[in-house]
Amino acid sequence: MRVLTVNPGSSSLKVSLLDPGDTLLAEESGTRHEMAGVVAGMPRPDAIGIRFVHGGTDYTSPVRIDAAVTERLHELADLAPLHQPASLHALSEITRALPGVPAVACFDTAFHATLPAAASTYALPAEWRERYGLRRYGFHGLSYSYATRRAGELLGAVPARMVICHLGAGASLCAVADGRSIDTTMGFTPLEGLVMASRAGSIDPGIPLWLIQHGLAAEDVSRALERDSGLRGLAGTGDMRRIRELAGQRDAAALAALDVYHHRLRACAAAMTASLGGLDALVFTGGVGEHDPSVRMRLAEDLAYLGASVDPSRNDAVDGDADISSAGASVRTLVVAAREDLEIAAGVRSRL
Repeated sequence: MRVLTVNPGSSSLKVSLLDPGDTLLAEESGTRHEMAGVVAGMPRPDAIGIRFVHGGTDYTSPVRIDAAVTERLHELADLAPLHQPASLHALSEITRALPGVPAVACFDTAFHATLPAAASTYALPAEWRERYGLRRYGFHGLSYSYATRRAGELLGAVPARMVICHLGAGASLCAVADGRSIDTTMGFTPLEGLVMASRAGSIDPGIPLWLIQHGLAAEDVSRALERDSGLRGLAGTGDMRRIRELAGQRDAAALAALDVYHHRLRACAAAMTASLGGLDALVFTGGVGEHDPSVRMRLAEDLAYLGASVDPSRNDAVDGDADISSAGASVRTLVVAAREDLEIAAGVRSRL
C-alpha cells in the first residue's frame, strides 16, 4: 500500500509519500493553502493518512474518515485551535485533490490513552470534568510512539523507564513505562508544561484570570499565551538558533530566556522520572532535541544524579539517530529523528 502522509502545522504543511516498505518516494513542504500544488507531481497514493492533534476521548487509535468522523473532528477544534482547523482544512483540500482515495485520521492524543487516572485527572469540580471533558490529554503522541519503537530497535528492547523529550517550537515530555505513556507535560491543551517557542507553558492560572478582570479581552489573553509568550516573550524571538547566537553575544534577554527554558525543562524531566520511579533511557527528538547539542548536554548534566551522562564528542557529531551516552553510563541517552510520517503510515495500514 502506497501511503501519502499529511502533517499540517498551524501554518505549514509537510507531505510524504511512502512505498509499501516505507521507503520515502517523495516529500514536499508548503503552506496549508497549497495542497493541490504540493501533491500535483506525486504518484497517486493508495491511501492517505492525516495527522490530527486532538482526538478527545472518542478516538484512541487511527480511524477511517467518513462524514460522521469529520463532523466530530470539527467539534473537537476548540481544544486545539491552532492545529485542528489546519488538519481539517488539509483534509478538505486533499480529498478534493485526490477524490476516491481513502483517508485515515491519526491522533497525537492517542498514545496517551494509557495515562492512569491519577495522571489524567485535574482537581476540578466533577460537574466541569464531566460536562466539558476536562482532563489531561497529552500531545505529540505520534512522535512519542515512533520514538518508543525506534529506541527499542537501537537498544535491542524498549527500556522499562524512559523519558522522551520532544523539543521543538512546541515542546513536551513523556514518561514511558514498558512502552506505555504514564505521564506527560502537556494537558487539556498544548499550552501546559514546558516553555516553548511562543507558548507560555505552565503558569499560575490566576494570571489570565487577573488580566481579564483588569480589562484585557479573553481573546487577546489567549492569543498572547499561544503566540507571544514562551521564548518569544522572553527574548523577542522563538528561534532557538537565534537565541543561541544572541546568548553568545552576551545578550541579557537571551541568556535569561535560556535559564528559564532549562529551569522548566529540568523540573519537568525530574517529575517524569519520579512518575517512573527512576530512569533507564533519555531520548531527544524534535527540531531542538535533534539539532541542539547544548540542550541535550545541559539536561543530561541536570539528571546526572540518576545516572545520565553524555559523551561530548558523540553529542556534537549527531547526524540522525544516535546513542550519545558516555561509556559506562547507567542511563542510555539517545537522539531519534522525528518520523511522524512512518507512524502515520503504520496507522493507515492498521485500518485499511
